[in-house]
Amino acid sequence: MNNRLGTGGILGLAKRQRILVALLVLGCVAPAMVYAEHTRMWRESSYADFEKGTAKGVAIRSDGKLAPAPKFSPYSDPNLAYLWSLRLDSRGRVYGAGGSDAKVVRFDDPAKPTTIFEAPELSAQAIAFDAQDNLYVGTSPDGKIYKVTPDGKKSVFFEPKTKYIWALAIDAQGTLFAGTGDTGQIFAITADGKGQLFYQSDERHARSLAFDGKGNLLVGTDPDGLILRIEPVRKSAGAAPTAGQTFVVYETNKKEVTSLSADANGNIFAASIGEKQRATPALPVLSGVLTPQQTAPVIGQPNSSTLTLQAGASQTITATAPFPFFPSTTGGAEVVKISAEGAPETLWTSREDLVFSMALEANGNILLGTGNKGTIVELEKNRDYAKVASTAAAQVTSLVAGRDGKILVGTANPGKVFTLGPGYESEGSFESDTFDAKIFSRWGRITWMRDGNGNPAGSIMDFGLLPSSNIVFYVRSGNTSSPEKNWSAWSGPYRNGGGEAVTCPPARFLQWKAVFTNGVKPGVSAAENSARVSWVDIAYQPDNVAPVLDEIVVQDPNIRVQGFAAVPGGPSAPTPVQLRMPQRPGAQNFPNFGAITDATSRANALNAPAQGFSEKGYASVLWSAHDDNDDDLVFAVYYRGEAENSWHLLKDKLTQRFYSWDSTTMPDGAYYLKIAVSDLPSNPPAQALTDERVSERFEITNTPPRIENLRADVSHDPVRVSFDGISPSVSIGHAQYSVDAGDWFTVFPVGVLSDAPKESYQIQLAGLGPGQHIISVQVADRYENTTAAKVMFTVAGRDSK
Repeated sequence: MNNRLGTGGILGLAKRQRILVALLVLGCVAPAMVYAEHTRMWRESSYADFEKGTAKGVAIRSDGKLAPAPKFSPYSDPNLAYLWSLRLDSRGRVYGAGGSDAKVVRFDDPAKPTTIFEAPELSAQAIAFDAQDNLYVGTSPDGKIYKVTPDGKKSVFFEPKTKYIWALAIDAQGTLFAGTGDTGQIFAITADGKGQLFYQSDERHARSLAFDGKGNLLVGTDPDGLILRIEPVRKSAGAAPTAGQTFVVYETNKKEVTSLSADANGNIFAASIGEKQRATPALPVLSGVLTPQQTAPVIGQPNSSTLTLQAGASQTITATAPFPFFPSTTGGAEVVKISAEGAPETLWTSREDLVFSMALEANGNILLGTGNKGTIVELEKNRDYAKVASTAAAQVTSLVAGRDGKILVGTANPGKVFTLGPGYESEGSFESDTFDAKIFSRWGRITWMRDGNGNPAGSIMDFGLLPSSNIVFYVRSGNTSSPEKNWSAWSGPYRNGGGEAVTCPPARFLQWKAVFTNGVKPGVSAAENSARVSWVDIAYQPDNVAPVLDEIVVQDPNIRVQGFAAVPGGPSAPTPVQLRMPQRPGAQNFPNFGAITDATSRANALNAPAQGFSEKGYASVLWSAHDDNDDDLVFAVYYRGEAENSWHLLKDKLTQRFYSWDSTTMPDGAYYLKIAVSDLPSNPPAQALTDERVSERFEITNTPPRIENLRADVSHDPVRVSFDGISPSVSIGHAQYSVDAGDWFTVFPVGVLSDAPKESYQIQLAGLGPGQHIISVQVADRYENTTAAKVMFTVAGRDSK
């Protein structure tokens, strides 16, 4: 706070803050879209918005805020394709297991890791230390459990004779438990290497292991995603335990439980991934010896190894078999908490991210190592979460607590080691996603909201009125979608969250960057140490572009269009008709200005859709138009006769995109319509732009045809009736007749086709009795203008013979 403000200045500022808070509550400040001529507002304010950007030392929070992230630093590169497990011995030395080939390295000097174990298998999948710092290594596939003593001696400790060794865990009595696949067996091995089957699961894989506070073994399975609790029963000291009471604690919604942890309060935390699959027919069993060819699969691609079947001296068969020790790569993930009483609670889900590792922090938060984007997510106790770090790898496969409050992070593709924490980054940056204004635009003020700003929880929020000492913004612009291709330099810094005019040049694309500086105190949460950015707004004004008339469709005659439906029922209710609607070319490419998804005028959005009804004598036209500025549009309709040169105004000041008029006021003939559009309602008169389009030729014909030469020739039997139908301008459509007020019958013209302004008709009437008769005829042109006439004639009586 600047001391020169004095007491009055401070009180005045506080008052202005209260006013601004009230305006924000009322929704009067910084709306997502502001319509002041062409001025618009680009806002970034949600996790989905921020996730599209690039964070370095900045956490992206699920509550839609940016905050300083925990320190994240490279630790070591052991030059491995992947690391599966990190562990520390009693001296605090870090070990990493991975492949390929199966290997364990020790990081005495992070710059020069020391290889302490190698094996012919493809991967060192799991490691564990006992109280004497003996290292146990589980390898896959067709793996073994090896023992490496503190002085470096290596030996095969136990052979479970299973395909995969997923997890190792040592209890307080020194018993080593091994979770295996693909028959779901769990083995218990004593310190002398004597092991036995501890539990036979109905699942294919015992995927993860942990212990609860009572020493019970927790098992996560695949493919049903079960969490089992098994009580070890010991008959004598030093003997391998047997499985006692077994209970399914929870069945997850996913197929594979990748990580288990338990806290001191008896709560169990489980991460699971992958969609459960329906049962599929078993593959045929091949007899023979299967030898894996040692090629390292890549996570995120189909996981398989080539197996060679030696069926005999003269026959070799090659098949492809799955490699389950590479976890599922699709199906999303969930994290659940099961209370000490057994009540489950879903803490976090994701449709895209997969959880490969999990760790409980001292403050009660949960760290999640995810893939396949290699990010670390911190899940808070209130269910908010934050993406706190992004690695250069595809998967985060191991999270363990190291010395000095650091979390050690192991990755795969490639296999590297990082450290997370303690404390927060002294500086971080966040670059937004590139914004496309669609139109060449001028940039205005940048404003943002921050809360916290070093104040205790519950204090008044800082809405950006004061210059920020630890957050500054930069902005750049360009005319290519990629900001790396000949954009302007970053302009800034901008410190006043209340608004500063940016100085980057006008262009189509824009990007902003926030830099968090000055750091925070270690051991204190980011919420209490530093401001969080809640939203960022940048005003911009696109250049005005002319509206465009896309298409004009003149409707068939005798159709009236109105913007609301007629009241149904009743003798006078008009008959609805199907309208021919105009199309807009490339309508799927509408510009998107924030919340607006349709680049048509806002006034048009308030109008009811056009409804068509049959009404004699009316003509109607519909048109489509768009404006890339999303301006309000106004239309005018003009007409001219085919032989004329001048346009005549039919109707102006239209906001709807249709018009109907009484065509009986216009002489019969051929016409053209012209639709003119203007964006004047949204622009000063001198800056308003227009467009116009002319319709195709159409005809107006309201004069009915006439009937000539109607006569009946009674000198023949049958009686012959003839007449001509003549239209002044268009072709005759159809004709019909009725005898003695009977039913109407269609009659075709001579030559059958009805396609000329004059058509002749002949009718033969057989079986008429003697006496007087009346024949009525009716002729209509193709626009349904109708005329009628009749003739009376007498059929003479006939003598009987």
